[in-house]
Amino acid sequence: MNIAALVSGGVDSAVVVHRLKELGEDPTLFYIRISMEGDGGGCTYEEDIEIVSWLARKYGFRFEEVSLHKEYWEHVIQYTIDSVKRGLTPNPDMMCNKLIKFGFFEQYWGKDFDKIATGHYARTATGADGQIYLATAADHHKDQTYFLGQLNSLQVSKLLFPIGDLQKSEVRRIAEEARLLNARRKDSQGICFLGKINYNDFIKRYLGEKTGAIIELETGRKIGEHKGLWFHTIGQRKGLGLSGGPWYVVGKNAEENILFVSNGYDTEKQYGRRLLLDGMHFITGTPWSESDYPVKVAFKNRHTPEFSHGTLSRQPGSDTYLLESETPIQGIAPGQFAVIYDEAQHLCLGSGVITAE
Repeated sequence: MNIAALVSGGVDSAVVVHRLKELGEDPTLFYIRISMEGDGGGCTYEEDIEIVSWLARKYGFRFEEVSLHKEYWEHVIQYTIDSVKRGLTPNPDMMCNKLIKFGFFEQYWGKDFDKIATGHYARTATGADGQIYLATAADHHKDQTYFLGQLNSLQVSKLLFPIGDLQKSEVRRIAEEARLLNARRKDSQGICFLGKINYNDFIKRYLGEKTGAIIELETGRKIGEHKGLWFHTIGQRKGLGLSGGPWYVVGKNAEENILFVSNGYDTEKQYGRRLLLDGMHFITGTPWSESDYPVKVAFKNRHTPEFSHGTLSRQPGSDTYLLESETPIQGIAPGQFAVIYDEAQHLCLGSGVITAE
């Protein structure tokens, strides 16, 4: 089989390379460079390249470093900036997977390969209809299907997830036994393209500051000022600079530049049960007919190990879906994605953008 393996320098992708060798495969290793130029090389670039080059030599595989910086800027960073400017909560990692790692990479290089292997904690499963579905990983705490919820069926059918059946502890053990250079390297945190740059510093660079009022939602009382709605997310507790807390961000008014907060632990203003979804995208076709709705589903409205459960229904005469949770959900943020799973929490079916009611 002709395989392209996307490698990052981390232990997960290194074990992917090791397992492919064990299977007798001869993949070509690809390192996609998407970091912000002039900012220290982004995600520890030089160390990454050193590790990947070492892996290629160790296993006798070809290695190519490719750049998708321009595409990343135009399609992911610009999406992030535009979203936060409108008071929304973007998900650049999800858009990177959809448009860059399995989009432009496929268009430029992946098209020449039968499969693309990656170190994501995910799996695929063949349904009764013979189609290939995205499925959750064996390690539910590391499962990354949330970030793959915008992929399409063609992308999923071409993917290999060689560590999707492993626990993270097993990945570390394999790396140790194989004496891989990065066996004990820490997992990367945060948004990759920022490298060592603080997220708020990044946003400030492109959007500046715009002072506005912080209003207590329940009383309408002004209790402080913020320096820009784009520095704050729904559900945020720290970094508000308010005394007498805890204070939680519970809403934004982008037109009037107002940040709404609520005081106290577990205040009901932090929670909601209804999520309106626009642009609903199903990965391997729509799993239900119109007459099936409402349907019971599992879902995530952010990347967490835990699933929520509820019912999904389609709004009559529109492309908007209503997701009603069985339990209160904290931090429902417009612009973020809700990812839909089957009730058994096995298949990742698709995702939609959370919109304000």
